[in-house]
Amino acid sequence: MLPGRPAAGVIVYAYHTNAGGVYPTRGDEQGWGRRHGYLRGWVKTNERGEYRFDTIRPGGYPGRTDPAHIHMIVKEPDRQEYWIDEVVFEDDPRVTERYRSAQQNRGGNGVIRLTRDQAGGWSGRRDIVLER
Repeated sequence: MLPGRPAAGVIVYAYHTNAGGVYPTRGDEQGWGRRHGYLRGWVKTNERGEYRFDTIRPGGYPGRTDPAHIHMIVKEPDRQEYWIDEVVFEDDPRVTERYRSAQQNRGGNGVIRLTRDQAGGWSGRRDIVLER
């Protein structure tokens, strides 16, 4: 994979809380599902390096000051998987300048802007910068 180029065949794993800030389970989860709940999934980037998740907007953890977020793990072909910074939402009041300056930008900037479509759904874009 060349630096700065779209990468095909990269697996992206994402998981997050429900709107109430809890990792929901159904009771039959196995493996990572026991800890991450059922609001999770894997995708593989296409030949243009694109990926997409359809999900809900998560809530922040109850009683904590962390912004609402989506955890992401990247698995490049022939490499060990690794964490990247969480996706957080630009309009979340907990995404302050202090929060932004503390980010490591693992995988690029994780702060995204959400836009609403005509049907009332939200969409946002997170470009991932792979490790060198």
